Parts: sequence; structure tokens; C-alpha cells
Amino acid sequence: MRFLLTDEQREFGRSLDALLTAADTPAVLRAWAAGDHGPGRALWGRLADAGVFALAVPEAYGGLGPLPVESAVACVELGRHAVPGPVAETLAAGVLLGGAGGPAAKEWLPRIAAGTAVVSLLLEGHGPYALDADAADAVFTVTDDELRLAPGPGSPAVSVDPARRLFRPQPGGEVVAAGPGVREAARAAGDRAAFATAGLALGCGEELLRATVAYVKQRTQFGVPVGSFQAVKHRLADTLLGLEFARPLLYGAAVELAEAPSGAGAAVAAAKVTAGEAGYAAARTALQSHGAIGYTEELALAWWLRRARPLRDAWGTPSACRARVLAG
Repeated sequence: MRFLLTDEQREFGRSLDALLTAADTPAVLRAWAAGDHGPGRALWGRLADAGVFALAVPEAYGGLGPLPVESAVACVELGRHAVPGPVAETLAAGVLLGGAGGPAAKEWLPRIAAGTAVVSLLLEGHGPYALDADAADAVFTVTDDELRLAPGPGSPAVSVDPARRLFRPQPGGEVVAAGPGVREAARAAGDRAAFATAGLALGCGEELLRATVAYVKQRTQFGVPVGSFQAVKHRLADTLLGLEFARPLLYGAAVELAEAPSGAGAAVAAAKVTAGEAGYAAARTALQSHGAIGYTEELALAWWLRRARPLRDAWGTPSACRARVLAG
């Protein structure tokens, strides 16, 4: 199958790129890592005005979705600009609450679509931490057939990326939905979080490659740009191939999610492992190509370098995704 984005979808991506380029996301990231969520929440509002978070919210609750292809376009751009906050989790919450239904869906989904609610998730089988729970308006947890609203963000944990703050939510909390439908909604939400994270990882890798290509054209050694060395060219070419192979898997998973969400798990896992590994390989290439300066915080690129590995492992490690692909 030959898949191409429509003119409207490409224009949507370009508009997000222009919005985020003007937003100075490195400054927003520094503030977010220091615990100042104001600039990040302001950026979140502008993204909501562009329709980003409405893409995962059903129309019955004031959203536009579910629109997986457009969500993929958005996540790639948000990953390219390293937007802070629980992006994948909030998008997945649209699927979780929409599937669970009830008063919680009526209360939270319109707020998610409008960008006035930032939501984090902790789903059974997906690790013990909720991303950026201290900045979230709600942290939803699922255990067995119960969907709960956590009573607080809980205790923080060490994170490789200081702008991806991990918390172990406080146990208990109000049960907002229960029954077999919760378990199915949680499975779908886990797939959507993995899918969104794959898009973020792909965008992160693309920005790392772009910045690295620009740098090796300027950095000289022995009187010539280091980008003219065959070893550097081959490393960059391998990085580009990895990212380009990940892209059709991401959009292929988007098509499957749109047509048959319950059967898209293997496609999502394939996209997640491929995009995650490609983004992490781009980070390794960028670090090696930048030399010693790549280890410092002098470059804003450090935020992307520290983000690539957490995105690779979040919502499905490479080994877990490969096992799911084989099982599927």
C-alpha cells in the first residue's frame, strides 16, 4: 500500500511546526524541569487551540476524533520540538475515558479537548510511574476492572530527562468507573499511548539528525568539514534510513487504529519499537558527531539527547514490543 498524507494533513503539520518554532521550546523545557509549569501550560493551550488534543477525544464529548493519522502528524511535530508534559498520556486518556464512559468522561473529556486539563496515566502492566503527575490536573490509574482518580501525584523518582518527571501516584482514590469495559478501554489506551510515543520518538530523532547534519557541515578538522568524512557520512545515512523506515510503520499503525482499533496492537508495537530504536540511534549519532560539546548543556540539543532513550522505553520497551509483534 502506498500511503501519502493529504494536503490538509501536511498543512496541519506545517502549522504546528511554525507555532512551536516561535514558542522557544528550550526555554519552556528549562522552566518545566525546574518545576515552573506556567510556560508549558501556556504552550499546551496554544496546541489545544490548534486542535491537537481534540484529535483523541470523541465528537460526542467536544472532540474531533478519534483521528489517529492526524494524531501521528501532531506527535511527530511535538517530538521534533520536544514539547514538555504528558502528551501521550493525555491523548491516551481520551481513549480511556471515552471507552469507560460515565460521569468521568463527561467531566474530563471536554476539558482535555479544550486544553484546560493535563492528564497523566498509570495503567496496570505499564510500569509503576506516571509522567509529570505534579503538573497534571488528574492522574488516572487502572487496576483490574477499576478506573480511579489518584488522590495525589505521589513521590518523585529519578529520571534521565529532567523535563520528564516521574511520580509514583498515591494509592487509592475515587473509583470513577468499573467493570469489564474498563479493562478493554485500558488496553486501547495503552496502545494509543504507545502509538503517540512512537510519533514523539520519531520527531525527536528527526530533530537530532537535522541538528547533527548542520553541525558537521560547520565543524572542521584537518581544514575540512567533518561531514565530508566517509565514516561520518555513513553514520548519518544509517540514521536517516532508520528514521525513514520507522515513518511508514507509524502511519501504517495509524491506518489500522482508524479502521480496526482492537486489532492494531501488533502494528502499534512494530511502530513503537522501530521509531524508538531509530530515535535512540539518532541520539547516539548526534552525541558522537558533536564530540565533547555534546556532553554539555551549552547546546539546547541536550534536551533532545536526554529524551530519546526514555521515549524508546516508555509505553513498551523494545523487547516487549518485539514479543508483541511476534505474538500478533
